[in-house]
Amino acid sequence: MSKSPQAFRSISEAADEVGVPQHVLRFWEGKLDVIQPVKRAGGRRFYRPEDIQLLKDIRRLLHDEGMTIKGVERLYKEKKARTPRAQSDVASEAVVSARPLDDAARSRLAHVLVQIEAAQARLTSVLSR
Repeated sequence: MSKSPQAFRSISEAADEVGVPQHVLRFWEGKLDVIQPVKRAGGRRFYRPEDIQLLKDIRRLLHDEGMTIKGVERLYKEKKARTPRAQSDVASEAVVSARPLDDAARSRLAHVLVQIEAAQARLTSVLSR
């Protein structure tokens, strides 16, 4: 029985999936702050699907593109510096800035909804032929 794509992976499963030994994942974790698996009781590491993708990207950078650990570290620090705000900040700002719609906005949204429903009906008609 195989795991769901969304399931957490143990370090041995992550290492197999990424294609590197377990000690390499532990080494990368010590050198690169961007790698942060979930740690459970006893220090056992569990990797989320996004962690696995990150590890695959790091492996590609190191093995295929010939970057150094320092180079990868610098790349991720620059990437983090370019990101203006965390996604949670953006989401919370959207909730705070939400305000009741005026009549004109409601009317525009109702018109858009009618157009979407008409497009959906046309697609359903074409697909059922």
